[in-house]
Amino acid sequence: MMSNNNKPTLKKTRTFSPKKSDSMQIPTTRHQPVEFVPKRCASLEFPTSPQLVLGEEMLHFSHPQHHLSHVNLPDLFTCAGCKEYGAGKRFTCQQCDYQLHDFCALAPPVLKSHPFHCQHQLAFYSKPVKGGIAQSKCDVCNKPIKGYAFRCGACCFQMHPCCAMLSSEISLLYLHPHTLRLLPASKSGSDPSFVCGECRRKRSGTRVYHCTVCDYHLHAVCAKNMINGLHENGIRNREKPSMLGTAARLASQVVIEFLGGLMEGLGEGVAEVFVQNVTRSGRGNGRGRSPTP
Repeated sequence: MMSNNNKPTLKKTRTFSPKKSDSMQIPTTRHQPVEFVPKRCASLEFPTSPQLVLGEEMLHFSHPQHHLSHVNLPDLFTCAGCKEYGAGKRFTCQQCDYQLHDFCALAPPVLKSHPFHCQHQLAFYSKPVKGGIAQSKCDVCNKPIKGYAFRCGACCFQMHPCCAMLSSEISLLYLHPHTLRLLPASKSGSDPSFVCGECRRKRSGTRVYHCTVCDYHLHAVCAKNMINGLHENGIRNREKPSMLGTAARLASQVVIEFLGGLMEGLGEGVAEVFVQNVTRSGRGNGRGRSPTP
C-alpha cells in the first residue's frame, strides 16, 4: 500500500535505540575495542550489528528528532553520514529526506585488527579532518573523506565505512569465478598499469584486488559498488565531480573569456588606429599636392 507521499507504508516490528558514544563525535579517550573478525566473503558485517528485518526502526545519534526506518529501495541516494552514493538497503527518515547506509548507521565505535590495518585499532569519527582546501583521502579507495570514517590514532591511516566492509580476500562469483586477493598497498597504489575488469580503466592511488588463478584485477573503489548497493541495482559510473576540478574549469573559462575580450578589444583598437592613420595620411598627401591646371 502506498501513502499519499508515494512512500511505502512500513510496519514497525520493533525499535532499538543505540546510545551515542563519545567516539561517534571526536574520540578523546580510549574505549573498549569491539572485536572484528573478518570473513572471507564479499562483504563483512560489523559485529555490533543486530539481525535487521526490513521495516524496523532505530534512533540514530546523527538524527535524534526522528526515527529511521530500515528499507530497501532501488533509487540512488547520498548518505548523510559518509556523503557517498548508495542504493538498496538503507535507513531513511519517513518525515524528511535524511538517509544513511545501513553500515554507516550501524558502525561500531572501534574496529580492532581490521585486515587492512591490523597493527592499530581504528576509531569511528563522524567529522572529517580539516585540512584546508585539499581534502583527506581514504587509504583504500583513494576517494575524499567528507563525513564518517574510521581513523587510526597512532598514524594517518583512515578509510570509509564502506571500505571497512571489504576484506583482504573476497569472492564475487557473479562478477568473477575465482577468489580475489588484495595486493599490498605499495604495489597496487603506485602501479596504475592494472586494468580493472569492472570499469575497464587504469587508476592510481586505489588499492587493487587480483585473481589468484588468472590475470583479472578489480579496483577497491569498484569493489565498493558491490557493498553500497550500486551494482545490485544497476547503477554504474556514479562519481561525484571534484570541487577542485570544477573550480579549475570555471577559472579556466573565465580566463579564456577575459583574454578573448581583451584580444577583441585590442583588435578593435588596432583597427581604429590603422584607419585613423590612413585617413591622416590621405589628408596630408592631399594638402601637399599642387592643384592641377
